[in-house]
Amino acid sequence: MGHRIISLIIKELLAVLRDPKGRSVLIIPPLIQLCLFSFAVTQEAKNVTLAVLNHDHGAMGSDLVQRFQAAPTFTRLVTLENEDQINPMLDQQKALAVLVIDETFSRDMEAGHPTQVQFLLDGRKTNSAQIVTGYAARILQTFQQEQLPSAALAGVDLQVRHWFNPNLDFKWYTVPSLVAMLSTLIGLLVTALSVAREREMGTFEQLLVCPLRPLEILLGKAGAALIVAVAEGSLILAAAVFIFRIPFQGSVLWLYFSLVVFLLSVIGVGLFISSLCMTQQQAILGAFVFVTPAMILSGFSTPIENMPNWLQTVTLANPIRWFLVIVRGVFLKAMPASEVLAHTWPMAIIAAVTLCTAAWFFRHRME
Repeated sequence: MGHRIISLIIKELLAVLRDPKGRSVLIIPPLIQLCLFSFAVTQEAKNVTLAVLNHDHGAMGSDLVQRFQAAPTFTRLVTLENEDQINPMLDQQKALAVLVIDETFSRDMEAGHPTQVQFLLDGRKTNSAQIVTGYAARILQTFQQEQLPSAALAGVDLQVRHWFNPNLDFKWYTVPSLVAMLSTLIGLLVTALSVAREREMGTFEQLLVCPLRPLEILLGKAGAALIVAVAEGSLILAAAVFIFRIPFQGSVLWLYFSLVVFLLSVIGVGLFISSLCMTQQQAILGAFVFVTPAMILSGFSTPIENMPNWLQTVTLANPIRWFLVIVRGVFLKAMPASEVLAHTWPMAIIAAVTLCTAAWFFRHRME
């Protein structure tokens, strides 16, 4: 049995690697996606255009404007002359925010009276607006503490340290996550296309008359997909460490152990899709029907804690959710083996369910 499965794995690998288009699809797109997503997928607010309407002609109003201009977040500052220019700036998305300083700002600050500045934001860009609001509040707080030391909290010295990512470099969050995302795409597509490709090429009937049981065929196809997906994951890991210089603090062995379990759960879904589909086009569509919601519900772009309770329950069946915690933890904080195992056993259950379901359905379709 073992010899037959190994022969089928070799046959599957040759079918994928001998095709020049297949080789290019497996190697070039993941590397391009890694480079693009590493820089494009970010929740930071950069290169923000700020419009300023300064009615105040005092020193403090000018100082506040200069502080916003010096902030690295605001790369372009547009000076407005009157209130009529505010609506077009926001409506036409010429600026993300508008800072309005009242004409009595300097006078009230010097007299120690309460004063306000107006900060208008484009709510269509919800995430960026929230982040820029935080930047603006920090600038205003620093300005107030320096101009009116008595207004600052006496005896309190707030010192902030960011553990695991001291410089808040968003690539430290994005690039390890791409190990899970891109490995999912490769593992899912290779398995989803395997049986459909055999049917389209007319070799599936030849496979059925071979001295191979349905379980052996399934294991051979799963083994080949696992080898390809692990190789892709290793390539992305190497790029993360040696090209993007993401610090790797944990155990390589535990990371690969969890990667294999994770890929088995994904491969089970791919084989199930493949056994359902008659053509490669159907298999690709089926793969994307699964992968799109799986990535959205993984916690990569939106924290799972922010989702409704019933949707948080649904994410428990998503293997990407569990592996993202592992890969980030192993990279950035040397996650201990106990925590790796705590997040690996749910993926093992998912893998057992998906592989058994795929095997049953595959055997049922062959009868």
